Amino acid sequence: MHILVIEDEKKVARLIQKGLEEEQYSVDVAHDGERGLSMSENQEYDLLIVDVMLPKMNGLELVRVIRNHKRKTPILMLTAKATTEDKVAGLDSGADDYLTKPFAFEELLARVRSLLRRGAQQKSTILAIADLELDTVTHKARRGGRTIELTAKEYALLDYFLQNKDRVLTRSAISEHIWDYNFDTGTNIIDVYINHLRNKVDNNFDKKLIHTVRGVGYVMKEE
Repeated sequence: MHILVIEDEKKVARLIQKGLEEEQYSVDVAHDGERGLSMSENQEYDLLIVDVMLPKMNGLELVRVIRNHKRKTPILMLTAKATTEDKVAGLDSGADDYLTKPFAFEELLARVRSLLRRGAQQKSTILAIADLELDTVTHKARRGGRTIELTAKEYALLDYFLQNKDRVLTRSAISEHIWDYNFDTGTNIIDVYINHLRNKVDNNFDKKLIHTVRGVGYVMKEE
């Protein structure tokens, strides 16, 4: 599952991102409302976690714009404001749930699972290409009936490839999505992880699904 966290407090955002990634969710982060809105419109997300007090565009306005654009992505709103009026304002803007800071991460995780289940009822939770399948709820991958054990980063990579099958992904796009926007693209860590994923997904199969596009990046497709 692909989650966007829109939170201007970088320490809080990083803690949420790290905790969700440890649960094998794929997580992107934006630190202001305008950036968060742009990312939400240009990428498909299964859940948005939105802080109310954001620079450039506050969370209430951001959620209203998303809903006015007829996007039904589940939204969990975070705020330090705990009055009934504040909660009503958040829910009336179009948020699906509301969590007050400070919060226990276990409660955040429970609310995330609940909203993802609700969203999953509206669409398939299985991503597939050829005989490869990935269940985005259970995080289980299978190819040719064989279970594939994945690390958190390998899962995030496979999910990203399947969400964008037949589309060439640059090394920069992969680094920004799987790691963060300050990732050093001069390292070969991307190639290392893709080789690991290839060994699990393509090794011992005649039909290869992960392909290198020289000088550009990688693509998952059937040849």
